[in-house]
Amino acid sequence: MLEPSAPVYGCFPRWPEDGQDFIHPNDVAIVTRRIPSERVFRRDRFDGTYYHYQYGSVRFRLRPCLWLAVESDGIDIGDSVETVGVGMERELFVAEVYGMYFVRRKGCILYRLRRGETMIPNLYHAQSMRLLTEKTHLRPGEINHPVPQVHDRGERIPGDLV
Repeated sequence: MLEPSAPVYGCFPRWPEDGQDFIHPNDVAIVTRRIPSERVFRRDRFDGTYYHYQYGSVRFRLRPCLWLAVESDGIDIGDSVETVGVGMERELFVAEVYGMYFVRRKGCILYRLRRGETMIPNLYHAQSMRLLTEKTHLRPGEINHPVPQVHDRGERIPGDLV
C-alpha cells in the first residue's frame, strides 16, 4: 500500500467488512458510533498497517477497507467561511464548518455551519460559501538540513552569561 500524497476524502455509507477486525482495537468505540454514515472523513496517512482518518477533532485508524472516495472542495471541518448571498434571499454571515456530508443524489458534499455556539439548520454547498481560512501549501525542501542536537547535561557553553 502506498501512502496517499495528499489528504483523500470519502465516506462509509455501508459497513465495509464483516466484523470489526479492520478497526484498530483502541478505536472500536469511536468508529462504531460514526460509520456507516454519510459523513465525509479525511484520510491523511498510512502507517503500513492502518490508514489514519479524521473528522474534525475525532481521529481513528482502519485497515484498508472499502469506502466511497469523494472529490474535495478544499473545505475542511474547522475552516472559517463566509456565505455568499443569492439576491436578497440569503443572509450573509461568517461561520465555521461543523460537519461535512456526502449527498449521493446531488453527487456533492454539503456542509453544516455554526456561528459561535449556534448551529445553522441549513446545509450549504461549496459554491454558496467563500473560504476565509488561509491554506498555504509549501513544496518539500530540496536541501536536507541536519536536525539540531540539544545537549542538556547542565554544562555551560563558553560565552554564556553567569
